[in-house]
Amino acid sequence: MTRALREAIRTGRLVPGTRLPAYRTLAVDLGVARNTVAEAYAELVAEGWLTARRGAGTRVAPGAVPPRPAAPRAPTRPSLAARPTFDLHPGAPDASSFPRAAWLTSSRRALTNAPSSAFGVNDPRGRVELRRVLTEYLARARGVRADPERIVICSGFAHGLRLLAEVLVEAARDGGPPRGVPPHGGFGDTGRAAAWGRVADAVPDVLTGGARGRDGGVTVAVESYGLGFHRTILGRAGIRGVPLPVDEHGARVAELAAIDARAVLLTPAHQYPTGGPLHPERRAAVIDWARNTDGLVIEDDYDGEFRYDRQPVGAVQGLDPAHVVYVGSVSKSLSPAVRLGWLVLPDALVDAVLAVKGERELWVSVPDQLVLADLVESGAYDRHVRRMRQRYRRRRDQLVALLAERAPHIAVTGIAAGLHAVLELPPGTERTIVQAAAWQGLAVDGLSPYRHPDAPMPPQDGLVVGYGTPPDHTFAGALDALCRALPSPA
Repeated sequence: MTRALREAIRTGRLVPGTRLPAYRTLAVDLGVARNTVAEAYAELVAEGWLTARRGAGTRVAPGAVPPRPAAPRAPTRPSLAARPTFDLHPGAPDASSFPRAAWLTSSRRALTNAPSSAFGVNDPRGRVELRRVLTEYLARARGVRADPERIVICSGFAHGLRLLAEVLVEAARDGGPPRGVPPHGGFGDTGRAAAWGRVADAVPDVLTGGARGRDGGVTVAVESYGLGFHRTILGRAGIRGVPLPVDEHGARVAELAAIDARAVLLTPAHQYPTGGPLHPERRAAVIDWARNTDGLVIEDDYDGEFRYDRQPVGAVQGLDPAHVVYVGSVSKSLSPAVRLGWLVLPDALVDAVLAVKGERELWVSVPDQLVLADLVESGAYDRHVRRMRQRYRRRRDQLVALLAERAPHIAVTGIAAGLHAVLELPPGTERTIVQAAAWQGLAVDGLSPYRHPDAPMPPQDGLVVGYGTPPDHTFAGALDALCRALPSPA
């Protein structure tokens, strides 16, 4: 009865002011007890649908007016019919290759063996089980010098970059603690404010005002080609991102001196998206720059595990852990749906990052941390990476061979590592070719969206082809569509 009356008011069949039958009358009409009607009326009065006054009876409340139907919203994503047949967007692994069986096995084992304390309030750095196995794995696979106390678990690179950006901005603001740090309480025994006070005296100059540019703002150097959302994260934090030129040897770090920045964001193992690794001389040069200026290098090692023609290039962090923040995640090795990443921090930055991370709000799911720890410790993660490395190498070879056969006039670069390649195009043709690919049912990115608006180098036309994205059964069709969209020889 309550639902029926509520629906009648909501749909306008009972308009505001309408007087309802008395309890006894409605009970007789419906063949129910009088108390049943009384309880239904009382509930609707309490909810605000009805009013009841002595001598005036029970009426539909004046405020119980049905809302006007909302205008239909424009679709936020294309319909299934409008979606491309083939997807060669870069930046994602083959979703169909997620190791479901291994993840399920590790889930059962990790949750069975986890202590009860794991499901309470945890260390804001992340579960120690994961930090321990990452210490060993990163040293073995990427040459990272870490220990569990200097690793902070985050929900991916973007989250880690937001934390670092807030640290830079708050510390440059007269060296004070981040906004929202209470005077007492917080993590550990000393509280967040006390922790920040200790950090302010010990951190590199980049955290106590050295990151300020000549105009007083916070300045961070970024690569001229890179992901736009990284620049957006920095910009929203109030950081000015100044572009460094890039070439086949990676970022031209010698130009850092002219930028007046005390922090630089790099992709040294495989510059994104142009594909060149940072030259050994430049790796040494950026470390010298950091030491001489007390600067900070933020190393995005987004696909360092996938190198095909030689042993993986070790992380720059291994050259100087005191001046490099190493940032990694499982978005390429497992899936971007698994929101797990890590910051390997200099000693001096750990408390500062924890201070801005907060006590609970930005923590990462503990069960997922336990599962990943088991996956790595059991060897299943290594086996999955090796299997995917072989699969992606075959795909890369297939792409290169088909282009050599059907489009030999198109140069392919950045193919020594990663999940994508860059196809160099004749000047002025990129937009037309991206549109031609769409007519072939193929989604692919042009190179120009990755270019920093203030890049000092001239724009270059190209396609960024993500050969890791499609499932196996569509890969051949995607390559065929790509070849059909490419321009003929001049």
